[in-house]
Amino acid sequence: MLRPWLKNDFLYSFTTKGKRNAECLRVLHGFTKRVIQERKSQLEGDFNRSPGTSTDEDAFVGKKKRKAFLDLLLESSIGDIKLTDEELREEVDTFMFEGHDTTSAGMCWALFLLGLHPDVQEKAYEEQKNIFQGSERSVTMKELNEMKYLERVIKETLRLYPSDFTTPAGCTVFFHIYNVHRNPEQFPNPDKFDPDNFLPERVAKRHPYAYIPFSAGPRNCIGQKFALLEEKTVLSYILRNYEVTSLDKRQDVNLMTELVLRPEKGINVSIKPRNK
Repeated sequence: MLRPWLKNDFLYSFTTKGKRNAECLRVLHGFTKRVIQERKSQLEGDFNRSPGTSTDEDAFVGKKKRKAFLDLLLESSIGDIKLTDEELREEVDTFMFEGHDTTSAGMCWALFLLGLHPDVQEKAYEEQKNIFQGSERSVTMKELNEMKYLERVIKETLRLYPSDFTTPAGCTVFFHIYNVHRNPEQFPNPDKFDPDNFLPERVAKRHPYAYIPFSAGPRNCIGQKFALLEEKTVLSYILRNYEVTSLDKRQDVNLMTELVLRPEKGINVSIKPRNK
């Protein structure tokens, strides 16, 4: 807005920031194109696979498996007209951003709060010990669904540090989710980090729109379940292998409401391997 001449793509391409932008886009688009091509090849392999072949994960999910969004895009067609590679890339670009930037911020905030509350961290760690029994195996969907306390930790983190965002299309409507999640009528002692805010009996008594880290209604985030699974997977590994201690206090961390709620100068934590 302050440099209207940069709105011209041709002029912008000659600036230092324009060249940097083009390089970043080259890397990002290269990554999404690779994902699309790899998935195309995998789908072709699945198509040629024997119908009787199954995996352990198939047994848990069930025979009627839901298709991934990218698979639906690759298979979608109207008559003989399929989505072009460019159209596919644009859709996948959106998911690549929403699938890494928001969840990585959420995981950082979760580690920060766990590092400030050793009692909560210990409960989350005990849950992991009970599930894995000392095993170093990769986590399965069944085990992710057993992580009830860790899920409450993540949800409480998203209550205190949600990903604020602006909705597009004509007019702009901004919900200050940060304040919505601190309504004392819905969350007693709203500034306290308390995963038990998401015990089923407490959730049942709460207004359905009192907690909206993924928005709500028909335009809510379609990837919210995947985001929780992704955060559980990473946090589960960290908790099983490391003890986290936060070096900053909450009141000393300045918040920046960009596309995703961020700490101004990052978050400082220390980690040390757990004794096994």
